[in-house]
Amino acid sequence: MAEGLPRRVFAGWRGLGLFWVLVLLLLGGGGLWLDNLGPPEPREATMAEAAPSPEPAPAPAQAEPEAPPAPVPAPVAETPAPPAATPEPSPPPQLPAQAGAPAPTAPDQPPLVDEAAVQTPGAPAPPPLDVPVATPEFPTARPIPAPDQAMLEQGHFGALPRVAADGRTSIRAYGGHFDRQDTRPRIGIIVADIGISNAHTDDAMRRLPPAVTFAISPYAPRAAQVAERLRAKVAETLIGLPLEPAGYPLNDPGNRALLTGQSAPENMANLEWVLSRFPGYVGAIGVVGGMRGERFAAMEQSYLALQESLRNRGLLFVDARPDVAGPGRACGRAVDVILDERVSRSEIERRLGESETIAKARGSALGLVHAATPVVVDRLVAWAAGLERRGVVLAPVSVLIRRPPEPGEARTQ
Repeated sequence: MAEGLPRRVFAGWRGLGLFWVLVLLLLGGGGLWLDNLGPPEPREATMAEAAPSPEPAPAPAQAEPEAPPAPVPAPVAETPAPPAATPEPSPPPQLPAQAGAPAPTAPDQPPLVDEAAVQTPGAPAPPPLDVPVATPEFPTARPIPAPDQAMLEQGHFGALPRVAADGRTSIRAYGGHFDRQDTRPRIGIIVADIGISNAHTDDAMRRLPPAVTFAISPYAPRAAQVAERLRAKVAETLIGLPLEPAGYPLNDPGNRALLTGQSAPENMANLEWVLSRFPGYVGAIGVVGGMRGERFAAMEQSYLALQESLRNRGLLFVDARPDVAGPGRACGRAVDVILDERVSRSEIERRLGESETIAKARGSALGLVHAATPVVVDRLVAWAAGLERRGVVLAPVSVLIRRPPEPGEARTQ
């Protein structure tokens, strides 16, 4: 027993020595292997780390070259849709490969999208712009002669119209051109308050046909120059006549108006001032600033005296009130339709259609426009361009006048 104990101790120490010898050999061999490999290569910076943006970028996906590529389905033609915003950045999904498409240059870079090919499915087309109506070409009419001194006389405020010694009148001398052999229904259009707004006046004079009659406001700052331009356009003219309207004095027709509270000499002086504003017009119309003289017309004797004075000077007179019998002592007529009582496209077109109906029923119709606003001019230009195919004709107001009834003769509309 004592002899066997040293042998077992010796065997234990020998086993422990062999273990440490193996450990030392393994450590020495590992060092030599690492020394042969050399120092580790520096890690290549990713795009997210190199980007200067302060916002954190998603880490690139680990490449796994050993894994086989996933099966790719057959490409399906579809309409590209605009990229939708996502709440969190993520790598773009892999798209099916298409023939002729360039391969992506880097796995962490989103594919390029052709912005010209991205369209919103079912997007409505933009609404058309409200383009002004083009001005049609109108035939050239005969020129209107310059003011004739034989039909003028000197008054307190300037030259006044009169009947020439040979019987010539302003109605015939300065009237617009019209073929009186034309038997189609006739429509006259009067555009009032010309000369107050330079922009509206220029637009109306440039675009409206010459057969339109222009009523120049007596308060226009350059009434004579406007009248001369209209004469060059071969358009006949009227002078606006301020008469006391309904609602006076809240509705004020100006300091040269004919009023019911003034004496006959005062009204006559104001009439002479109005008639001397410029020469070469065919007559007067009782409208200024949208006011049509209802209260003055209700004073019958004064109203008839006004008409008679205009007739004695060779002028016509247009009553601006619709649905009345018309002048009782002057050559002229009343308007049939107020075209811009409500200034809207649909309402103006409806009133123009109403004037055509009246013209076809009675042979003629007369419409009045209070002011040459852009919407009114646009509608008139578009309407006048289609008159030929609708069987009616535009005529100056001097063609549509009626003689005053003789004593005992019934007045007609």
